[in-house]
This record gives sequence, C-alpha cells and structure tokens, in this order.
Amino acid sequence: MKRTYRVVVAKPGLDGHDRGAKVIARTLRDAGFEVIYTGLHQTPEQIVEAVIQEDADALGLSLLSGAHLVLVPRITELLRHGERDDVVVMVGGIIPDADVPTLREMGVARVFTPGAPLHEIGSWLESELDAATSPTVS
Repeated sequence: MKRTYRVVVAKPGLDGHDRGAKVIARTLRDAGFEVIYTGLHQTPEQIVEAVIQEDADALGLSLLSGAHLVLVPRITELLRHGERDDVVVMVGGIIPDADVPTLREMGVARVFTPGAPLHEIGSWLESELDAATSPTVS
C-alpha cells in the first residue's frame, strides 16, 4: 500500500442489516485502511457529506434492500456535484448479475456479492487506489 487510504463504509436507505458492512469495515481496517463506518439508515446526502468531510479515497456501499438502482445513482451524482468523482466506489450486497453493468455505467468500480473472499476485497481496493494515485507519464 502506497499510503494509508481512507474508506467510508455506508449503509444507504432503510435496510437495517449491517453485519456485512461491519465485517467489511473490520476486514479493511485489519488490512491497513483507515475506515469510517457511517452506521445504518444513511441518506445519499449524509454519505457524500461523510466522504467529503473525511477526505475519503474510497466509498463502500452495502445494499441488501434492492434499492441499489435508486440510491447508487443519487450518490454518484452527489459525488460529481461535490467534485469528488475521483472517489473509488464499490458496492456490496444482494445485487442481481443483470444490474452490475448498469452500476458500472453509473461509476461503480466494482460490485461484490455474497461469498466474495474478504481478502480479495482488500487486495482489489489497495491495487485500485495505488493505481489511481500513481502519477501518469506523459
């Protein structure tokens, strides 16, 4: 890891199941990330405000409610308006395979579904952020 990256882990919407989000937050923390967990029932505005206030490098959204095609576009729109579209956005939870391309078009870098190996999530995020912070050669 090139430096300690800051990751906001959030539970948008009305979904009240946060065990997976807490497992991911702990896994990332144990892998050397600085993790800010926002808690349950966060609005898109609250989540983006946390990303901005914490100067986060990445945002992990945990969605089990089926509202991912409503909440994720609002969050990515707010990130753009807040000039934070540089944040790496990943989504985890119950996401139908058919919705993954749509989420990718919205700016989601990666979607993790149940059963994804925990070490893979941390390794992928580290590689993604290391690549994003590498200077480009002209």
